[in-house]
Amino acid sequence: MSASARFVALAYYYCLLLLTMASAGDVFDHGRHGTSLAHVQEAKTTRCSPATASVAGPPKPLLVAAPCDAGEYPVVVFLHGYLANNYFYSQLLQHVASHGFIVVGPQLYTFSGPDTTGEINSAAAVIDWLADDGLSSSLPPNVRPNLTAVSISGHSRGGKVAFALALGHAKTSLPLAALIAVDPVDGTGLGNQTPPPILTYKETPLHVPAPIMVIGTGLGEVPRNFLCPPCAPLGVSHAAFYRECAAPACHLVARDYGHTDMMDDVTTGAKGLATRAVCKSGEARAPMRRFVGGAMVAFLKKWVEGRPEWLDGIRERPEVAPVVLSVVEFRDE
Repeated sequence: MSASARFVALAYYYCLLLLTMASAGDVFDHGRHGTSLAHVQEAKTTRCSPATASVAGPPKPLLVAAPCDAGEYPVVVFLHGYLANNYFYSQLLQHVASHGFIVVGPQLYTFSGPDTTGEINSAAAVIDWLADDGLSSSLPPNVRPNLTAVSISGHSRGGKVAFALALGHAKTSLPLAALIAVDPVDGTGLGNQTPPPILTYKETPLHVPAPIMVIGTGLGEVPRNFLCPPCAPLGVSHAAFYRECAAPACHLVARDYGHTDMMDDVTTGAKGLATRAVCKSGEARAPMRRFVGGAMVAFLKKWVEGRPEWLDGIRERPEVAPVVLSVVEFRDE
């Protein structure tokens, strides 16, 4: 090959590399769609007409983020963390929606004990309500949900609940397209799982019938101070979950960010204050939120829409992420 031909080839390769980096980085920015954010009240059931009420409204209050542009979009159910409010994630949900997804965040409970069975059943009931086309009336004009399948995501204990649904702890009427767990937690420490336990600590992987993404935090396993235990304790958090995932799966960890850093910049009330006071945090929430939202979109684009470019770009060039990634692992099919 002549010198001029080598130069052209190298220039072409360099241009492709720059395009890949730019494409992968775009996923961490707000997408091309404007978004709406709607609060949907739960159905007021009565002893006389529970069936009628279930059609009129969802079994739990919902926060729904959707694109404003007319079209049909895949649906993602996002489950909040322990004792959190669904609206603490409004900016994250809108980031995902801006890239062409309808994101449904149920408020599973106000207060809850250690047993997650009620949350699992409530999340399954929300998915069944979606399958009955209960969502359409809460969406912008000419925006339609694609309900051939549903993706399930969750943060912290919500990540555990998402795994539980994927593993069949409660039956749902929609097939699973993808599973995304954001810093999932299965208890207070190794040997102290909350019921029902998800992690098995066996060599046999969990039988999840869908691709899995596990997002972790570097500071989640670190206590904030001597009074507060870690919010995502070692042995029951992201690394343990990924260890038990079968292919296809991926694992991304934000080194310098904590367990609640993907929440809104401002989280109000006593619960909102606790998200900062209890868990060790990074310097600012915006970079972590952009990372989590972008990683979710990249994963969904590949496994729901068959467009792998963004996820492949993150895999090949992790430095395009707005945070430093200490772990980038992929298990291929």
